[in-house]
Amino acid sequence: MMNVDFTLALNAALALLLVYMAWRDTQTYRIANWIVALTAIGALAYWWSIDLRWAEMAIRAGMALLVFALFAAMFALGVMGGGDVKLAAALALWFPWAGTLQFVVIMSLAGGIVSLLAVLNHKLRGKAGKAEVPYGVAIAVGGLWLLTQRFLNHFAG
Repeated sequence: MMNVDFTLALNAALALLLVYMAWRDTQTYRIANWIVALTAIGALAYWWSIDLRWAEMAIRAGMALLVFALFAAMFALGVMGGGDVKLAAALALWFPWAGTLQFVVIMSLAGGIVSLLAVLNHKLRGKAGKAEVPYGVAIAVGGLWLLTQRFLNHFAG
């Protein structure tokens, strides 16, 4: 690692950004483009801070494209919003390929719970139409899960 303090600061900043984004998503059901851009740019700074090699950069970029393609298909089916798709792909840049797979699994599990709660809330309030789901909360849970592992592993060793 080139600069441990800078790397930890980037991870902490991402964690705070994810918490803010999740809270805003519950209020507006939107993920702002500036949050997606900051996430992607932050990943590039993170790559520099951990002295990532070109091959690993290519793998992470490829995984982000795969995540984008997978969730773009879900967007086309009307199950996800465009901001969710972009943010999940940008967040995938932060993790190695195995971490991205773990992120997608945890995010999907959290998404099921968030969706269930949103539908229940919609029904209990007697609202008409389709329930809106703040899927950014599930994305944040997946990202925060992996970031927590970085912090715990950092202090363990």
